Amino acid sequence: MTQTTETPARSLPPSAPKRRKRRTPRIHRAWFVAAVTFVTIIGAAAFRSLPGLLFDPLHEDFGWSRGTIGLAVSINLALYGLTAPFAAALMDRFGIRKVVAVALVVIALGSGLTVWMNSAWQLLLCWGLLVGLGSGSMALAFAATVTNRWFTERRGLVTGILTAASASGQLIFLPLLSWIVDEYKWRPAAVTVALAALAVVPFVWLLLRDHPADVGLKPYGAAEFVPKPPPVTGAARRAITVLLNAARTGPFWLLAGTFAICGASTNGLIQTHFVPAAHDHHMPIQAAASLLAVIGIFDVAGTIASGWLTDRFDARRLLAVYYALRGVSLLFLPMLLAPTVHPPMIFFIVFYGLDWVATVPPTLALCREQYGDDSAIVFGWVLASHQLGAAVVAFLGGVARDAFGSYDVIWYASGALCAAAALMALVIRRRGPAPTAAVPA
Repeated sequence: MTQTTETPARSLPPSAPKRRKRRTPRIHRAWFVAAVTFVTIIGAAAFRSLPGLLFDPLHEDFGWSRGTIGLAVSINLALYGLTAPFAAALMDRFGIRKVVAVALVVIALGSGLTVWMNSAWQLLLCWGLLVGLGSGSMALAFAATVTNRWFTERRGLVTGILTAASASGQLIFLPLLSWIVDEYKWRPAAVTVALAALAVVPFVWLLLRDHPADVGLKPYGAAEFVPKPPPVTGAARRAITVLLNAARTGPFWLLAGTFAICGASTNGLIQTHFVPAAHDHHMPIQAAASLLAVIGIFDVAGTIASGWLTDRFDARRLLAVYYALRGVSLLFLPMLLAPTVHPPMIFFIVFYGLDWVATVPPTLALCREQYGDDSAIVFGWVLASHQLGAAVVAFLGGVARDAFGSYDVIWYASGALCAAAALMALVIRRRGPAPTAAVPA
């Protein structure tokens, strides 16, 4: 009797108790879905590794200013964020597989077309618009949707693992792409990005599943079977409605503000401008790219650890600590840039890597706590603010370099912003856990 209640209804013969016993210890399907999501995000991460490597080659080939190149990256980052909430709503309407597969094809198209560009507007169109739209559909809202649907327990840990996937992709692709740019120029690197995005499409289509109910399972850790909700029509309307409702609450603006500073101090600053800034100090491009890859190594450990901590400690205090430490490290960076890699720089890279996107699991946990079933879409809007912050600094960093001949003012300003984010995190109002996040005893 006990076995019958605990075993999910899955077309098993009722007279086969031994077979049920054998199936009980199997790894839950949710972990396989998380693994496919992890690989998908890694494959799509190639496009995020390239922009910082293109500033000098595009400047030399076409004579475009760093401000112009920074504008293309800025559009990319802004669309990456602004597309995310609509993508989360589209996943509720059409399913995860279709949305992600189309997004990967758009990324491949945008990256591949850059090979034939010869004007700055084409860079804005291909790398800014197309890759921005495609990557926005592959944003962290994708990870949030998978986590919310497939997991009831271990959500913080899974969020950390899936967030770390982007860093793992950076780890894999940065050294490769920097070597390609160095040896064969930038066009083969763009083609590599396009092929990497296309290579992941079959994995998504064949192995990813939209909901546990599709395979007759409960979400991992759930006490009861959860039926698959019907498709939600009006994806754009729903995304806007959720935004308007969330915008009436104080926590939304605090989460959006802190995450905007997170984007400004990571994607917009270090990921976009670290390699050209290091090259300004006569460090070889491959050496600087390798340092960014090392950030990716420690980012994996830091983000997974942050997910584990988020399951156990106050997410607000975790965010305050992460932002404060990041701000302090940025204030020291201008003194550490040099022609060669020395121990203080390695310490900065390790330290910054551990903190790179450690902010994601506690931010997503606070969205889930505050907004329940709408948390994936709310997080999409919060992520939009992250990317808008990144976009502003990606553009202003290039402008500052053109105007002042160095990036120092951007490092210092970002450090001060991180201090403000730490204070903002502490004043977010607490709320009881949402029903969807409840963990059965």
